[in-house]
Amino acid sequence: MKVHPTAIIGDEVKLGKDVEVGAFCVIEGKVEIGDRTKIGNRVTIKGKTKIGENCRIYDGAVIGEEPQHLRYEGEESEVIVGNNVLIREYVTIHRGTKIDKMKTIIGDDVMLMAYSHVAHDCVVGRGVIMANCATLGGHVEVGEYSFIGGLSAVHQWARIGPYSMVGGLTGVSLDIPPFTRASGQHAQLYGVNTLGLQRRGFSSERIAVIKRAYRILFRSNLLRKEAIDILKKEFKDNEDVELLINFIESSKRGVARDAGA
Repeated sequence: MKVHPTAIIGDEVKLGKDVEVGAFCVIEGKVEIGDRTKIGNRVTIKGKTKIGENCRIYDGAVIGEEPQHLRYEGEESEVIVGNNVLIREYVTIHRGTKIDKMKTIIGDDVMLMAYSHVAHDCVVGRGVIMANCATLGGHVEVGEYSFIGGLSAVHQWARIGPYSMVGGLTGVSLDIPPFTRASGQHAQLYGVNTLGLQRRGFSSERIAVIKRAYRILFRSNLLRKEAIDILKKEFKDNEDVELLINFIESSKRGVARDAGA
């Protein structure tokens, strides 16, 4: 363990093996830091916060601060950060609220670039990348291996589906389905995230099925229910199509439309 002499570490804090803490850090409250995690300078970690192993937290990040919510009343909510998470300069991650999950969750292998923000009660899935200044409002769910471009903002309670890509400077107010690309001031869909799927090892045959399902859903001029009925018959027991259908059918805010619709 290597803790800089200027760092302030509270009595309740638990530091794992080979943890490094930089200069002028403040770590207080019921905080647990996993083995081999490295914390830069001037980092603040507070409240009930658990950070996994092999994480890297850069200068100025603030993790576990009170949520920016007028109905927060001091309840002991928490932040949970997984393993192998990269948290760059001045990232902010806030605790949950009793209005929702009472926790904010960051999955394994996530990368949060500089100045990005994860608000209260958000769930960020495994392998997600949030680029510089990307912002999640409260209660947002981000599916695994999705990408959110720089200076983008996601509205409260919206969802970003797994393996999707949100372009930079995008405003997301409706749900973004799995496997898709979205962009624009009011996000619209621009087809399937082909390059992202290839990078995750999806075969050309698997991607072709997803593209076929996308065309039926968003470019066939069918009613959404009619399109889903066709998919259920044509691609019965296909896990990717089932994920797409379940995501759309469970949407509460509504789903973004194709840019050509």
